[in-house]
Amino acid sequence: MSQGEWQQISPSIRRKILPSGKQLMSMLVEFKQGGYGPEHAHPHEQLGYVVYGKIKMILGDEDVVLETGEQIWVPSDVPHSVIALEDSLVLEVFTPLREDLLASMHVTNETEMSS
Repeated sequence: MSQGEWQQISPSIRRKILPSGKQLMSMLVEFKQGGYGPEHAHPHEQLGYVVYGKIKMILGDEDVVLETGEQIWVPSDVPHSVIALEDSLVLEVFTPLREDLLASMHVTNETEMSS
């Protein structure tokens, strides 16, 4: 699988990893209403921007509802989960690179691809 292809990660969620830089990467995550991303944490900082739709993110002990055009910052190592309150598309940005995600998609970053 290469960058730019959708990967189904559950019946109600799919993602597309976009070309990355040396320390920064992004991906689109498409949720059907009710789609749930279980709680997890990672050492990467994350921004989540709602392109369209409405989601609820549980960030640590806080519930945050985000709608079209809103963004949230997820600090390093903070447990978080998400549920789609309606069909939604979220742009997620990470730094440094999420090598685990890149490996799952069998891709390398843009710098390595152009070498």
